[in-house]
Amino acid sequence: MVVTEGTDTGGVALADFVGESMLLLGAGPTVLLQLALPGVGYGVAEHSTTLQRPLDRLRTTMTYVYAVTLGTEEERRAVVRLVNRVHVPVRSERYNAFDPDLQLWVAATLYRNGADMYERFFGPLSDADAERLYRQSAVYGTALQVKPDMWPADRAAFDVYWEKMIASVEVDDQVRAYVRELLSGGRAPLPVRALMPVQRFVTTGLLPPRLRDEFGLPWSPRDQRRFDLLMRLLPPVYRLVPRTLRQLPSRYYLWDMRRRLSKHKHLI
Repeated sequence: MVVTEGTDTGGVALADFVGESMLLLGAGPTVLLQLALPGVGYGVAEHSTTLQRPLDRLRTTMTYVYAVTLGTEEERRAVVRLVNRVHVPVRSERYNAFDPDLQLWVAATLYRNGADMYERFFGPLSDADAERLYRQSAVYGTALQVKPDMWPADRAAFDVYWEKMIASVEVDDQVRAYVRELLSGGRAPLPVRALMPVQRFVTTGLLPPRLRDEFGLPWSPRDQRRFDLLMRLLPPVYRLVPRTLRQLPSRYYLWDMRRRLSKHKHLI
């Protein structure tokens, strides 16, 4: 495995909970945080097919996440090769998908929102578990072009990096318009668009206030009260669901990845 399981003392590792479906609830704010960095935002707005094929785009993203955390070394290498191939045309004078600084920010959002969602649903992590999760989450970037020494040395250093990035990112009209269409469902199938008001509400509630303002997403005290109530009610209900059911999406995406790779054995 790329990411090891918990320690013999029962500690939590990335592989123990990356398959939890509640992490998908944080997909929206994770994407918007990534888009807030201009190099990522421009690249996605000008090259991504998310607005036309949102489910395919979600599958691509989750396949990468599960491959580098739950897949075998051979599967990880195959998926990374596919991602690199897709990234080749994503470049201009303003951005390059192979830029390790942009990839570092994407990896940082995956780690930060993953840890945040986990603690919202399962409670605070111990220092040892939090450190293990942080160290292992570097794989989101290092599987691509991020050098290991680019990942902040510890969680304190990461917090400094995170706050600096949140304070400095700026969203322009091009990316703001793209996000507006994205949160309306774009040209997705009707059932997907019907669910977008809920997704938009949760996404907005999970964003840092400064980013809500940058994206022009309205948020009132009443919205905050409704969101806080949702976050009090949802976690205990979620924990009552058997783990095997909670992890069905991750098992499906892994199965789908292996099915597709079996048809392209030259990639493994």
